[in-house]
Amino acid sequence: MVGGKATNASDIADEDELDEEPGEVIESAPPFEVGEERQINSSGLKKKLIKPGLGWDFPDFGDEVTVHYVGTLLDGTKFDSTRDRDEPFTFKLGHGQVVPGLDHALLTMKKAEIALFTLPHELGYGARGTEGVPPNCVIQFEVELISWITVVDICKDGGIIKRIIEKGGQTGPPSDLDEVLVKYEARLDDGTIVAKTPEGGVEFYVKDGHFVPALPKAVKTMKKGEKVNLIVQHQYALWDSGSNPKIESISFPLCSVLNINLELVSFKPVIDVTGDSKVIKKILKEGESTITANEGAAVMIRYTAMLEDGTVFEKKGFDGEGPLEFITDEEQVIAGLDRAAATMKKKEQAILSINSEYGFGSTEVKHELAVVPPNSTLVYEIEMLDFIKEKAPWEMSTQERIAAAEKNKGGGNILFKNGKYQRASKKYDKAADYVSEDASFGQDVQKLVKALRVSCWLNGAACSLKLNDFTEAIKLCSKAGTSLYGNCRFTIS
Repeated sequence: MVGGKATNASDIADEDELDEEPGEVIESAPPFEVGEERQINSSGLKKKLIKPGLGWDFPDFGDEVTVHYVGTLLDGTKFDSTRDRDEPFTFKLGHGQVVPGLDHALLTMKKAEIALFTLPHELGYGARGTEGVPPNCVIQFEVELISWITVVDICKDGGIIKRIIEKGGQTGPPSDLDEVLVKYEARLDDGTIVAKTPEGGVEFYVKDGHFVPALPKAVKTMKKGEKVNLIVQHQYALWDSGSNPKIESISFPLCSVLNINLELVSFKPVIDVTGDSKVIKKILKEGESTITANEGAAVMIRYTAMLEDGTVFEKKGFDGEGPLEFITDEEQVIAGLDRAAATMKKKEQAILSINSEYGFGSTEVKHELAVVPPNSTLVYEIEMLDFIKEKAPWEMSTQERIAAAEKNKGGGNILFKNGKYQRASKKYDKAADYVSEDASFGQDVQKLVKALRVSCWLNGAACSLKLNDFTEAIKLCSKAGTSLYGNCRFTIS
């Protein structure tokens, strides 16, 4: 049997001959035709295609492959056959369980493919030979790759070994912030079940963890619909004492090895909109295409707005009432809703959690349905019905660009007077982009455009000074000075 003789074969093979990478199958070579024979590596391994395989994937070292094979000498004398035993052979690629040439041969095969491989003696049984194979003998294997299971060492230390039983779709993997829905069953080596999810599975946020440390680590490597088997060593089977108070401890023996069948049913992407965890968006339903509304987009939304305890204080777009329409980045709604709307796709549905800093702050606000107390965290269930993105500068006529620049500069002035220097600075930058030096303007408007551009830079510099960003202030003043007076630079000493 091939598997039973692998140790002998591995001892014989020259170490230098085992360094070929799977890529040694020349990527630019044309696909094999049925009946064609070709040398596939520098050690003299040859392959003849008998039956094409399915798909585009190939196994890799570490994967568990299941094959049928028939081993013969060049004169046709058979020395081993799984078909005669009517039992396929399963082994790990690259683990010395078969002769080296067969390990490398399998790297070139697709699922259900059948091929004949000719192995030089260095990649077979070498100078010693084996039962039925003389020393220094060239041998052949007719191989059918029935299937394989991809095996991944998640932490690169053998602590969590993932065997992919069923591949997932294109969506994933989830991130730390995302909320996942999983099903699993965990057993000890003796078959004792120590944990099992309800039929519908369980939900948890990846960053919060669940059950054992191995679970969130594994989930972050999976795609939606993927099913895996995990072999979990004891260091990833127990949380450190008190390290995760949110997780209810489950009792099983110390130093236990867990066998977990795990499925990532689905997940809801969670996005930190503002980068400070104060406006969090959990996507309930993905929107259309990949295009999102942007700053300056005209958006149409409907929503239900609540306090954290579920008290509804406002609804828009339901019960015959029209949706809310506004322009993003124009302070027409609370900052959290404004910023989140600019990240949404058409038909996207989401839940927003908005800290009071991006909501109504320390002010009590009376709405028709309820009063919002000071410093309240707000929850919005929102759907983006439609939006029209703001035109990019290159899509506009000269007059449209000048009008857009003047509008953004005016908005920046209002923000500056209200002490909102960061947002004012963004408005001035945007205004300057509309009348940038790279654009082509006619002689009749050159003077107006230049003055508008310089005033935006100088106003932006004033914002930078208010924000103590002196480097940016110098940069903007220098740009304005160069535009007005030629090559010059401003410094602050």
